[in-house]
Amino acid sequence: MARRNRRSSHNTLNAWPGYVDALSTLLMVVTFVLLVFVLGQQFLSIALSRRTHSLDQLRQQLAALEHTLSMTQDRNHQLDTLVASLTTERDKTKAEADALSAQIGTLNGVVAQKDQALAAASQATQSDSATIAQLKAQLEQLNQQLQAIGQALDIAKKDVTSRDQQIADLGNKLNVALADKVNTLKRYRSEFFGRLREALKNQKGVEIVGDRFVFQSSILFPQGSADLTPAGEKEIATLAQTFKQVASQIPADIPWILRIDGHADRQPIHTAFASNWELSSARAITVVKVLVKEGVDPHHLAATGFSDYQPLDPGSTSAAFARNRRIEFRLTDR
Repeated sequence: MARRNRRSSHNTLNAWPGYVDALSTLLMVVTFVLLVFVLGQQFLSIALSRRTHSLDQLRQQLAALEHTLSMTQDRNHQLDTLVASLTTERDKTKAEADALSAQIGTLNGVVAQKDQALAAASQATQSDSATIAQLKAQLEQLNQQLQAIGQALDIAKKDVTSRDQQIADLGNKLNVALADKVNTLKRYRSEFFGRLREALKNQKGVEIVGDRFVFQSSILFPQGSADLTPAGEKEIATLAQTFKQVASQIPADIPWILRIDGHADRQPIHTAFASNWELSSARAITVVKVLVKEGVDPHHLAATGFSDYQPLDPGSTSAAFARNRRIEFRLTDR
């Protein structure tokens, strides 16, 4: 019995260093994990700080652009007022020039009459020199008046030409300002499409065609129906959130709308709708209602139906029909 106890005690003492090594190793692993966690936290804090700084810079740039656009709007309004004033003055000057031309015509007629009268008087009597002298004096006066009116007409024509040039210059400036607004809207359209492409990059049946974002109807509606599927309503809600982010940045003086166009194929339908006109319009209106429910301003929304008269694919295959059944989104000016 004593030998058994001594053997058991000896085995217990030999196992103890192994436990100590295991605990030491575990402590080192925990320490290493904590060190990695602390370093990760430091790197994450630095990255967040840099992103916050970049966001502040972007906000400052956006504020500067909004201020510049506001000044441009005020300048455009002043140019419009000046153009209207110059146009009124030009019309008034043209009316005066027409009146002067009419007076010249009248005076020419009077001069001709005086010439005829002078010739008749000369033929009738050579002795009536006083009458002839009087007629010559009147003729001279008429010629002087005619010259004065001609000079006034030349001045009026020069004035009209100068004002026409001013109107042309102002028109060019106004066109430049309008082009700047169009380019601004194109920039926000590109940003909207870029964000939407990123949000729906893995979604089949969604593509960009020109300046339009196209959803195939099969991912939004059951065939022949204008009621969104749950998946389709989710897609429109995603689009609404993306669009609200971009719309909040568009300046208030830019007249823009998001146009929702419904398209159908050219196959006859046999549902509750009388034709593809009603179906395409009803689908566009359904999408607009969901956008409004998601918080999009209805003042910037428009629903249109094109039936089957704007096909993307003129073919008669099932794939062509499916491609033509679609909902298009277009950010454009009003």
